[in-house]
Amino acid sequence: MINPFTLADEQTAADLQSYLARAKRLDPDGLVRLRAFGDVLAAYVAPIFAGNLMDSGPTVLGLRTCELASPAEVDALVPIGAVQERLARLLGEPGTKEFKIQLIETQRAPWAGISPPRQGWEQLGTINEARLTQIARDGIAEVAASLPESVGGPIAARIRGEIWGRGIDLESKVPTGAAFAAAGLGFLTENEEVGLYQAEGWIRLSSEHGHVLAKAATKF
Repeated sequence: MINPFTLADEQTAADLQSYLARAKRLDPDGLVRLRAFGDVLAAYVAPIFAGNLMDSGPTVLGLRTCELASPAEVDALVPIGAVQERLARLLGEPGTKEFKIQLIETQRAPWAGISPPRQGWEQLGTINEARLTQIARDGIAEVAASLPESVGGPIAARIRGEIWGRGIDLESKVPTGAAFAAAGLGFLTENEEVGLYQAEGWIRLSSEHGHVLAKAATKF
C-alpha cells in the first residue's frame, strides 16, 4: 500500500487533473511518478523516453508540483489513469473538503530510474514561448512525414528518437523533444520567456506552469 497524501484544496486537485490529462494524451499508457517529502508533491511524467537504460534515445520528463494539506512521504510510480480516476471521484462529489489520494501499488519503468539533479542548476538565459511552440509544431510535422503507415514499432521508435533527441542549437543543447513536452503539457503561456537552466549534463525549461527536464542534446 502506498502512503496516502492529501492535496491542499479543490483548485490544486483540478490543476493536477488537468496536467495528468495532457500527459495521458501524449502517452496513453503512461505512468506518473509521485514524490513527496514534506508538504509539496512532485508529479513526474515522461512524454518521451527510451525503452531501457542502455538505449541512447532521448528521455524527456515533465514536472509539476502541487501543495499538500499536510506533510507526506511518498515515492511511487503509478498509472496516470489511476490517479485521474481518484481525482475525478473527489472532484465529482459536491462539498468535498478533503482531497485525499490513496493508491494501491507502485510499478516500474526505465525512465523512473533516471534522476535529474535536484541542486546545482545554473541559468543560461531564456527562450521565448513562440520559438518553443514553433519547434514543437515542426517536430510533430517531421515525425508525421517520416513515419510511413506500415513502419514497425522499433523503427518508428528510432525515427522519433532521432527527431526528438536532436538539439535545437549548439548553444542551448535543448533537445527538440523538450519543446514538444513543454507545449504538450500546457506549460507555455503566449509570449512568455521560459527559463533555461543546465546542471550535470541536463537541461531544464522552467515556466510559470511547470518544468521540462532532459539530457542535454549531443546531436544537431
